[in-house]
Amino acid sequence: MLKSLFENVNLLENVYQISIAVLLLCSVFSVRLLKKLKRARNLSFFEYTMYIIIRIAIFLWLASFLLIEYGA
Repeated sequence: MLKSLFENVNLLENVYQISIAVLLLCSVFSVRLLKKLKRARNLSFFEYTMYIIIRIAIFLWLASFLLIEYGA
């Protein structure tokens, strides 16, 4: 039973890591799309806010990942 519990925890950790990777990939593509739109026309207030928030979120995720993996 304990072995089954550890297998389930490992499975959940893998699903969690895959979901973060998918969200990060979607965020990068969203930023690229908004950057293309920004070149073509002015972004609306909502689009510009989303562009800034996504860029900050990617930076914060990267910083926290590096600190967790390679920091103290």
